[in-house]
Amino acid sequence: MTTDTVDAAAAGTWQLGDLTVNRLGFGAMRLTGDAAGNPSDRDRAVTVLRRAVELGVNHIDTAAFYFSPLRSANELINRALSPYPDDLVIVAKVGPGKDPSGEWLPMARPDQLRGQVQENLRQLGRDHLDVVYLRVYDAGSLAEHFGALAELRTAGLIRHLGVSAVRPHQVDEARGIAPVVAVSNSYGLGYRTSNDALLRDCAAHGTAFVPFFSLATSGREAGASGAEPDEVRAVAAAHGVTPAQVRLAWTLHQGPNVLAIPGTGNPDHLVQNVAAAALRLTDEDLTRLAAVHRTG
Repeated sequence: MTTDTVDAAAAGTWQLGDLTVNRLGFGAMRLTGDAAGNPSDRDRAVTVLRRAVELGVNHIDTAAFYFSPLRSANELINRALSPYPDDLVIVAKVGPGKDPSGEWLPMARPDQLRGQVQENLRQLGRDHLDVVYLRVYDAGSLAEHFGALAELRTAGLIRHLGVSAVRPHQVDEARGIAPVVAVSNSYGLGYRTSNDALLRDCAAHGTAFVPFFSLATSGREAGASGAEPDEVRAVAAAHGVTPAQVRLAWTLHQGPNVLAIPGTGNPDHLVQNVAAAALRLTDEDLTRLAAVHRTG
């Protein structure tokens, strides 16, 4: 496959509310620096973003708390892509935050969420956010926080709402307050298999399921680590692709409502990731990979 034929649209599309996105998107976290916290090269990051859009990516997942010394993902997006293409959907997350040194802060109070939304807007240079996730991380009620975001949606600062790092009962709670167009949890081949049922629930409700860490899995922010299972390597060899591309293709195969948002600061890895949109796994491939998932 040549780079001329690589197109994120090969994975098909999904509706986030009234917004159409290609199912192969881009996560912005890796733009800001490496796992050791060293800042990225600004020009290279800008190149990656512009190339992503050239390759058909029209769904970018970001957050104001994606920053490292000298770099902010939102401001890189603004520099690279503003004025924004009409079909570009930018998704942000609120709830957690970081202080200037990069240390995590406690979950924002409901009355602080407007400031977080406005900070994303300022950095991105926009007057509204297409989708905002409330990222939760605990099992308590999200009603007050999600209700505050619903008010900002009514005020026009947010177009659509989602929830992230949540349990199934919290998704149900959010749906009782305002429409939920997407759920974003950590999930991948052989990783966080407890989310299998939530993925199916999202499909039944017409809700997008957007896995994060689908490539890094247990490596999380530090990135992928360790040897790939034999089954993954065998499928990759059979198709002449990388194990990461197999993982992305498997992710997309989990349902038409599943969106992939692999992130990278490497232009070559970007092309490989987007090329996975066209990778079609056989029944034999899926049987091999199912064995990996069952042991996750």
